[in-house]
Amino acid sequence: MIDVQNITKRYGNLTAIDRVTFSVAKGEVLAFLGPNGAGKTTTMRILTCFMPATEGRATVAGFDCADQPLDVKRRIGYLPETPPVYLEFTVSEYLTFVGRMRGMVGKNLTTAIDQSIEKLALGTVRHRLIGNLSRGYRQRVGLAQAVLHDPPVLILDEPTVGLDPKQIIEIRDLIKGLAGSHSVILSTHILPEATAVCQRVVIISGGRIVAEDTPDQLSARLRHSEKISVTIKTPPDNCLAKLQSIPGILNVFQGQSAGTFLLECALGQDKRDEVARFIIANQWGLLELRTISMTLEDVFLQLTRHEEGMTPQADQVSELPQATQETAS
Repeated sequence: MIDVQNITKRYGNLTAIDRVTFSVAKGEVLAFLGPNGAGKTTTMRILTCFMPATEGRATVAGFDCADQPLDVKRRIGYLPETPPVYLEFTVSEYLTFVGRMRGMVGKNLTTAIDQSIEKLALGTVRHRLIGNLSRGYRQRVGLAQAVLHDPPVLILDEPTVGLDPKQIIEIRDLIKGLAGSHSVILSTHILPEATAVCQRVVIISGGRIVAEDTPDQLSARLRHSEKISVTIKTPPDNCLAKLQSIPGILNVFQGQSAGTFLLECALGQDKRDEVARFIIANQWGLLELRTISMTLEDVFLQLTRHEEGMTPQADQVSELPQATQETAS
């Protein structure tokens, strides 16, 4: 549905994006991640025909973004980071205006407006001036115009900015509901949001793609070892040495809280059973045992740090308490 091949954008001597290549399948939700200035917005502007690429080719639904911009625009819904709303219109007036700009008239337009308002929970404010709405409601109005014409492709730049936690969950559910019938590119700085709604992730840094895969596969590729966290009720004085004597345990570190230890073993090995049996046999009191894996945030930080010439830290146990944790059954 979306195909980007080696697109480059230069502003004089500055290269904003450099030979970026990726694709989005029909019905797929793709997270497009990167630090500020990485090239996310530039890429989205090329895909929405706001600007041409210097080199390369991008197509949406089979139409070339440079040569067939009107055909592309008919098939996309776009929400930029700042919602493109007119503050002097009511919500209904604005959506009517957008619909007519897209060639919608009569009953089709009325039905589409009602459906968009219902999807985005705008019923209570549909007759209010947009200028009098909160930032969260304006964001939802921006989303309503993006889905109004039921486009096959949605390009959403920070769609949950300014929303409260309840509204964020509602928008996430809406995006997940669009998967299958729509292709979605979602740019976000909220990495758990990408994990919650996206099947695949593209990470861009310094204008170049540095990773492309599912969140789980990215974590597996960058992980150097398996980590286990254990909490013991009455650990002995020489607990570190005793835990490291368990076959297959490479390193043991003292955790941040009393009685907690972080154990490292070879990649692909699950030593939870051996660790549990050892602690129980010594009657130390096993309170908790869990694996620790890399989150998407860990992956993102490692890849973007590496791009900036800094040493990757994914294999350092000191960073692991922030990672996703799975309680052993």
